[in-house]
Amino acid sequence: MDVISIGFGNFLNKNKIVSVSNPNSAPMKKLKEQLKRDGKLIDATEGRKTRSIIVMDSGHIVLSGLASATIAERMDK
Repeated sequence: MDVISIGFGNFLNKNKIVSVSNPNSAPMKKLKEQLKRDGKLIDATEGRKTRSIIVMDSGHIVLSGLASATIAERMDK
């Protein structure tokens, strides 16, 4: 399994990631609230500000305290 760190001791299988997005856009805020209600939101920020939203192939989203660019760089390695 090929994993990447998404910050604060949290890791994801990089083959299961569909996209990494900025959390400040209106569509991502709406998606975040919808999936929170549906129980498909995973908060991996460890209490810090959400700096990226990671969409998984399972339909879940993961909130990360790392910037989207940082996660994208880690996926390229």
